[in-house]
Amino acid sequence: MKEPQEKNELQRKSLDRYFSFLYAVIWPFFNLFRPIRAVGRENIPKGPAVICPNHTTAGDPFYVVFAFGHKCPMRAMAKIQIMRVPFVGWILSKAGVFGVDRGNNDMKAVKTALKFLKGGDKLLMFPEGTRVHEGENVSVKTGAALFATRAGVPLLPVYIQRKKRLFRPNTVVIGQPYYPKYEGRKPTAEELQSIAQEVMNRVQALGEGIG
Repeated sequence: MKEPQEKNELQRKSLDRYFSFLYAVIWPFFNLFRPIRAVGRENIPKGPAVICPNHTTAGDPFYVVFAFGHKCPMRAMAKIQIMRVPFVGWILSKAGVFGVDRGNNDMKAVKTALKFLKGGDKLLMFPEGTRVHEGENVSVKTGAALFATRAGVPLLPVYIQRKKRLFRPNTVVIGQPYYPKYEGRKPTAEELQSIAQEVMNRVQALGEGIG
């Protein structure tokens, strides 16, 4: 019987292989119609981190993944409805995407996210929790703050250009990773909300002048 550490490493390599496969299949077509100009790749940490972009379109996960490059596999949290789509959910799960039931206290998703982070993986999730159109005010969710503080990993703010363009470069700005600050052994609910708002403030600051 394989040791837990060995089993986790084998699982990680399997997820990375599927990630690389999907990347190679989707990238040429995506790049043809929606080329990406990545800024700040030097800020990507080598170890685990919670990647926190803004969210305006359904294609935003692709902008982040392709901005980071094929040598930087990541895991991602998605709506449970997407993971229930036949075949689509299966292939995404093979590449490290997992579902979360946002309407309930989904402890399975929480445990999965923490497992990935503690295993050294990067986790992509949108702090806003949903697509936000210009002018909308949405309360920032605390999930990213919770995972970063529990796993002891940095938050990485990322700005995705809001107004996407066909056949012209779309900018993705990768900010500097940072560790959230809080008092005590664990952050309070108020501190988590403050951390969540801070990361979104940093995201918006990255996009000043870009649109």
